[in-house]
Amino acid sequence: MRVINLGEQNSILNRFVSEIRDKNIQKDPLRFRTNIERIGEIFAYEISKTLSYSEKEVVTPLGIAKSSTYDNQIVIASILRAAIPLHMGMLRFFDSAQNAFVAAYRKYKKDNSFEIQFEYASKPDLNGKILILADTMLATGASCALAYKNLREDSEPEYVHIVCPIASKDGIEYLNKNVHHKNTTLWVAAIDEELTNKSYIVPGLGDAGDLAFGSKL
Repeated sequence: MRVINLGEQNSILNRFVSEIRDKNIQKDPLRFRTNIERIGEIFAYEISKTLSYSEKEVVTPLGIAKSSTYDNQIVIASILRAAIPLHMGMLRFFDSAQNAFVAAYRKYKKDNSFEIQFEYASKPDLNGKILILADTMLATGASCALAYKNLREDSEPEYVHIVCPIASKDGIEYLNKNVHHKNTTLWVAAIDEELTNKSYIVPGLGDAGDLAFGSKL
């Protein structure tokens, strides 16, 4: 699995990442969601550079213009619920993409350990298509790997892009051990060193789902 950290480059992306981390800016859910969407747009733009292109003719009111546009069929998949703004940002650029959704979450035990609970995956046919799997945070990597496994069950995408703006080193290592498709790239904007005993990323940003949509029961 290839790993690309866009945060290593100086760009506007780093400002958006710093704002979703900022505990004061986080008090505005609209701004938090908007910044996640902007990050999704940037990832979509970078992924677009990896696609297959061919020259096509476009009829204008005054003549014919030639333009190179991508030929791939794209499916954007997100892990509910935190990845919805990220999904929408990428869908704004890949506006003809098909969509998939995975319901997976941590089910905690009394000792603060947890297991990943998988509920369902809603997906189109993925064979021969470009699959983009979005999750805002890559902590342990377990939920992302489970979603990846279930999405690829009985299908063979041409290529898989995993988009996780903030990732832990442990999460990346876990994906490397559990994602065995050679045509896979993990895109991140920041890599954090630490996981707490509850498997939260430090410095991270907190619970992305709660910050975007409010606290849950």
